[in-house]
Amino acid sequence: MRYTPKDIEASSRKITRRGLILGGVQVGFMSVLALRMRHMQVDQADQYRLLAEENRINLRLLPPSRGLIFDRNGRPLATNEQNYRIVVVREDAGDVDEALARIAHFVPMSDDDMERAKREILRRSPFVPVTIADRLTWDEVAEVAVNAPALPGVTPEVGQSRAYPLSEDFAHIIGYVGPVSDYDLSKLEDPDPLLQIPRFQIGKNGVEARLEEQLRGSAGTKRIEVNAVGRVIRELDRTPGQAGANVQLTIDHGLQNFMRARLGAESAGAVVMDVKNGDLLGIASAPSFDPNKFVRGISVADYRELTENPYRPLANKTVQGTYPPGSTFKMVTALAALEDGVISPDETVYCPGFVEKGGRRFHCWRRGGHGNVDLVKSLEQSCDVYYYDIAERVGIDKIAAMARRLGLGERHDIPLPAVASGLAPDKAWKRDTRGADWVVGDTLNASIGQGFVLASPLQIAVMTARIASGRAVAPRLVKSIDGIEQAAAPAEALDISPTSLEHIRQGMFAVSNNRRGTAYRTRVVDDAMRLAGKTGTSQVRNITAAERAQGVFRNEDLPWERRDHALFVAFAPYDAPEIAVSVVVEHGGGGSTAAAPIARDIALRALYGEVPPLSAYPSDQRGQIQALFRDLPLIDVTPTPTGRTRA
Repeated sequence: MRYTPKDIEASSRKITRRGLILGGVQVGFMSVLALRMRHMQVDQADQYRLLAEENRINLRLLPPSRGLIFDRNGRPLATNEQNYRIVVVREDAGDVDEALARIAHFVPMSDDDMERAKREILRRSPFVPVTIADRLTWDEVAEVAVNAPALPGVTPEVGQSRAYPLSEDFAHIIGYVGPVSDYDLSKLEDPDPLLQIPRFQIGKNGVEARLEEQLRGSAGTKRIEVNAVGRVIRELDRTPGQAGANVQLTIDHGLQNFMRARLGAESAGAVVMDVKNGDLLGIASAPSFDPNKFVRGISVADYRELTENPYRPLANKTVQGTYPPGSTFKMVTALAALEDGVISPDETVYCPGFVEKGGRRFHCWRRGGHGNVDLVKSLEQSCDVYYYDIAERVGIDKIAAMARRLGLGERHDIPLPAVASGLAPDKAWKRDTRGADWVVGDTLNASIGQGFVLASPLQIAVMTARIASGRAVAPRLVKSIDGIEQAAAPAEALDISPTSLEHIRQGMFAVSNNRRGTAYRTRVVDDAMRLAGKTGTSQVRNITAAERAQGVFRNEDLPWERRDHALFVAFAPYDAPEIAVSVVVEHGGGGSTAAAPIARDIALRALYGEVPPLSAYPSDQRGQIQALFRDLPLIDVTPTPTGRTRA
């Protein structure tokens, strides 16, 4: 078929028109594309540059230096030491078993260490560095560095680790740190990202745990360049974190060391408190443990030894342990009776050795009785019958109220875990908790610190400090944080007659200084340092009628766990009180024989600021005291007086 010139001309016009339309569409598309490219490259350049940068650069957290802990004189108690460690990147190391076997040629690793390291490596991303060994010596790290070509993916690093230079002396106060566990994270609603860092350590016990947020500090960052799969290419820059706050405690390290050494092998607790401002100068619990073992990773054998020890070395007996206060509670009963006006200081009570109430005999510790005794003599000789009599007259509710006024039955606010509140029971307490009415026998038992009454060594130290000062002093453990003094709570005057308090102080002075006093054997002969104290013995078992008939067994003839607890409280010097001391020896027997000698030595160490001079002791005891002090494992310290000193 042949096209005519007219057909050809018409077809050309159609093609030209289509071409123009197609060209216009192409021009329009290119224009839109150009505008879009301009918008992205010019108007949104910063946004896309940031997105590209985020794909290429990662931020990683840097752990800060943990805050240091010092004693009241600036002696370091918790420090950070250089820690050489080995890290492995699985992606670069290849076969994990082979890599660990190579490392074991240069770094000592047990089978348990190898297995633990393997589990840690496999649970992390392949490009994340994992610490498999730390606390290495310089020689070990240097050997790994020298052999680096044969150890792909293995890198030696330098970090920081917690150390406790005074070890067992402050274990129950400072506590220790340890790696963050899943349980730790579960307790936090919004955990600090720092806690996600492998092997990051936080406070697990003691001040380390209670002041964790202040001590931890804030994280630093480093910018690293990574490839598409997250492998680190290089480090671009870093910003160091902010170190944690330094904490200064009220404790005196020299006194603390002396207290722990003096408690020796006993299962015991002791507290020394400044009666003016409440500063805790010493808190010792025995036996103790080495907190450094927990930081490094305590072995199963070491941990089992601690948990299976019947003396409970992991427990802080000074604040967690609660005990029947025994006769140290008699000051509370006497003050309640004096303030209520049911007795006068000169009034006497006849003690035949027991009283009968409700068909039951309540015995005095002295089988033959004390005869007629007044307030001072009742404290001096610790007559139980005197307190049975006045307690029945004043009633348990007023005794319990007085106990709380003196700091018993109250949880004191200091940064230590599991601080016990003890128990100052009354009628309402028994009705609410036991579903039974209070009976007169409960009152008689409570009057001498037995029955339901419970107190910790810290609480009875507070009680003693309040009796000595006449003020509601509260215990304080933290002196300053980052140099900022932590103000002590204002100590208001007790709502107790000064005259009543003075009668109690006179009775306590008689305990330690009169020949018939229960603590006369542990008196101080330096007139300027004389103690005023009170012995206490609390039963942990019932004495049967058969035992009394044939003669009560002596404590030393009983198994350890059935012996009485021994207690002693004191303040000194008597004329111008500066310190209060409490000592509890678990199953120690008599307060006068087990607890009072320890308390006397501790009080004198606090007052003199150094090992007490022999001249403070009765002449017939000086040889024994000299031998005792010679064998104590004391640290070498410069004398740091916490009270008055004498030449």
